[in-house]
Amino acid sequence: MSNKETYGKICQQKGNLPLFMQPWWLDAVCKHWDAAIAKKGDMTTGVWPYPIEKKLGVTLLRSPVLTPYLGPMVFFPNDIKESNVDSFEHDTVTDLMKQLPDAKVWHLAIQPGMKQVGIFKNNDLKPQVQQTFLLELVDDEATLLANMKESTRRNIRVAEGEITVVNSTKYLKDLFKFHKIMLEKKGKSPAGYNLKMLQKILDACIANDACAMWVAKRGDVVQAIVWHIWDDNCSYYFMSGQNPETNSHSSVTLCLWHAMKEAKRRGHQYFDLMGSMDEGVERFFRNFGGDRALYVVLMKNKSLLWKMKMAVLK
Repeated sequence: MSNKETYGKICQQKGNLPLFMQPWWLDAVCKHWDAAIAKKGDMTTGVWPYPIEKKLGVTLLRSPVLTPYLGPMVFFPNDIKESNVDSFEHDTVTDLMKQLPDAKVWHLAIQPGMKQVGIFKNNDLKPQVQQTFLLELVDDEATLLANMKESTRRNIRVAEGEITVVNSTKYLKDLFKFHKIMLEKKGKSPAGYNLKMLQKILDACIANDACAMWVAKRGDVVQAIVWHIWDDNCSYYFMSGQNPETNSHSSVTLCLWHAMKEAKRRGHQYFDLMGSMDEGVERFFRNFGGDRALYVVLMKNKSLLWKMKMAVLK
């Protein structure tokens, strides 16, 4: 049995791996992928799925498109002592690292909370810190609202009296159109994805009961759309777009509030706002009252050819 097949069985047995590590997600966003599997005797101690990519003859380890972080995942024994947790994690991640392909170029984001940075530095990688915002969902709805900035609460209250929000996955074309216009206003474009790619991801999410698409309408006119995805433990803001022909700035806020309420209904522990280093986006997410969570992007470029390509693209 191949590592990839074994990994699929591990995911079925464990049942609680993050969304972006699920085989069906990887099938949707990667042309080819495989997995490193660490074992201690008969016990699986950790896994790390990774994309298989080669460009211009250069082996790359890069986060798949639209995948914010990807492994490693450590499975701690139920009876492990607190004093042994760090060494167990260190040994498992070291084992997984040895199994990854020998790639000259890395740009691979790992799960928030992974602290074994020393291992990565010892493997000639340069960790780069990024941030997201995690909103804990243990409180009731009234408390979640109270923890938001007043302007955010006000936007929700006003929007609730003017806008109807429905959950419908039939608005992907509208979402992509709004999202693309929003990026173009910032001088950007969709990085490595198009409508066909998004449809493939959406179909996979629907098949695995892992998404909602919150559509804000005033009458028959779509104001904004938020794509919300989840696993067993956590919900994620995935993508949004606001109709450029409307002036409803609170519609995205209201859609996110519906996503958070749905996440709480499903018993999720966190809502991950997939925070950005963009100042405006960061400020918007911060207003929801979440806590900053740091994660690491593993960087390396030892390929002269790839350095030349990057220089041309700048």
